[in-house]
Amino acid sequence: MSERGVPTPRGPARVHLHAVEAPRAALVLGHGAGGGVGAPDLVAATRAANGEGVSVALVEQPYLVGGRRSPAPAGQLDEAWTAVVEHLRASELGGLPLLTGGRSAGARVACRTAAATGAAGVLCLAFPVHPPGRPEKTRLDELEAVEVPVLVVQGERDPFGMPPPGPRREVVTVAGDHSLRGGLPALTVAVATWLRDGGWR
Repeated sequence: MSERGVPTPRGPARVHLHAVEAPRAALVLGHGAGGGVGAPDLVAATRAANGEGVSVALVEQPYLVGGRRSPAPAGQLDEAWTAVVEHLRASELGGLPLLTGGRSAGARVACRTAAATGAAGVLCLAFPVHPPGRPEKTRLDELEAVEVPVLVVQGERDPFGMPPPGPRREVVTVAGDHSLRGGLPALTVAVATWLRDGGWR
């Protein structure tokens, strides 16, 4: 694993690159609003992807690198994320089919920027469909807007809601809540299967 800073219009981001030999694709993942790239579901997804010959870049947003706990506004997150993906496309991940994704808020960023980053598919871990107890404040439109294949891995007791499957969207339900800690084995299988079987192509 290698680690380095990447400049963005919103300050430096940090990339943790888990590369494999002769990768057949690349996966760029973002963290949740209140956590980092060491979240158990991100670690499990990284291992699953590496096992399928896919290099993974875990991205820390500038606000987190700068020591702030509160996330930046959505537009700033999207701007920084897009800059990092463009940088990776021009360097370590150049020439590879590119998938993007993340957990929770990071999944929302990946969905909103899927077209801008040229993602071939999007992996959403614990997509927050709505704030807990506020189903009327839905964010389902962000998922619906993605025009490439999407895999959503969601805890069966997630208080942030359960997204429905769609024409280009597979939803895998695993044990546990929003953290996905209780469903890591099933998450690993789901991610590996999606990558292996080309569900994103």
